[in-house]
Amino acid sequence: AAASVAAPPPTVPLHHLATIVDRSFEARATASVAPTPTVPPATVPPEPPTTAPPVTTPVSAPVPAPAPPPAPAAPAERGALPVGKGMWIWLPERVEGGDPAAIVAKAKAVGLTHVFVRTGSSKDGFTGGPFLDALLPVAHANGIRVYGWDFTECDNPGDDVNRALTAIRYTTPDGQRIDGFSPDIETPSEGTSGNVEYLSAYAQWLRDNVGDKYPLIATVPNPTAYRLANGFPYAQILGPFDAVAPMVYWMNREPGADVANAISYLAQFGKPIFPIGQAYDGGPEGGPPGVPSREQLQRFMEVADQAGAAGVSFWSWQHADDQAWQAIADSPDFTLGLGGPDGGLTPAMIRSYQTLLTGLGFPIAADGAYGPDTLAAVAAYQRAAHLSVTGRIDESTRALLLTPVAAPLRDPNS
Repeated sequence: AAASVAAPPPTVPLHHLATIVDRSFEARATASVAPTPTVPPATVPPEPPTTAPPVTTPVSAPVPAPAPPPAPAAPAERGALPVGKGMWIWLPERVEGGDPAAIVAKAKAVGLTHVFVRTGSSKDGFTGGPFLDALLPVAHANGIRVYGWDFTECDNPGDDVNRALTAIRYTTPDGQRIDGFSPDIETPSEGTSGNVEYLSAYAQWLRDNVGDKYPLIATVPNPTAYRLANGFPYAQILGPFDAVAPMVYWMNREPGADVANAISYLAQFGKPIFPIGQAYDGGPEGGPPGVPSREQLQRFMEVADQAGAAGVSFWSWQHADDQAWQAIADSPDFTLGLGGPDGGLTPAMIRSYQTLLTGLGFPIAADGAYGPDTLAAVAAYQRAAHLSVTGRIDESTRALLLTPVAAPLRDPNS
């Protein structure tokens, strides 16, 4: 049975402490009584005083110090999409020994911006809680976004939606949630229902329950000629999703052509595309073809970048060998540099920032050009974040853009 959603931490009431003001009063001196004079007082009137009485200067109230400017905070009117480079985690115990600190350290060393973590399946139910409790605080503190993924069979789409919602709403003891969700929607040969009505209902019910500001990424098969001929229902299921992540596992094909064809086909749906590359041994055990070579992995990233992808990720962490990790780290593609309308950013970098800004609620066309609209969107983000408004991607702006912030989620009681 699926585990129940952990209740969010209780709201702590604010206590307004009364200000105690100490007031000190000077004691008034008691005037001494003069002795009775033996000589009657003079009848001559006293001369007027030669000095003016002291002037009491009113004390002005202290001028309050100006309030400090608000500290920079990463604004998120919507949830962020997974730009940059990412990696998929299937079995946490086989990933750096399940140690969150080691996982995050390696992710940062390689230049990853995000990871996908398995949260459950139709057979297993929701299983991700313990690992999310350990990973999310460390990942988020180090600027690594964490997206949940789930293998759905969709024979019972209502049950699959409820399990997905359990993962999406799951809150760690310190109040962290995953940054988005991606159902793994496969073909019948991998175990997913071929019932298009069920698949469409799953996608729409999931969107209806999370609201229109929560990031949902559809993980789907590579749209090869074979898959298209066999009628995989891309058009029927992609509508409710914010983005699409095709599984481009090229096996014995050329990776550049494979990813270019996938992006070309999926572009018709008007959604950011985040191809998933092959970092596992696709051949028989102990035989060819093995984990893809450095040249193949970098060719995949280079062509994906040129063809208009907004980010890439790889399946999977536990399968990638050292040379695959190094190839991912060394690739200049899908890095997020610094610059602005006067230069410093490649069209691919600009497109990634445009996709990220749009995902966060500062919409801009992802055309790879740093024109007036992009400058205005960056400036609007900086203004909302209380940063210096320059319209350029500087260090502080990039840091906040990559800071994980809880994605808005529809209230289940609304």
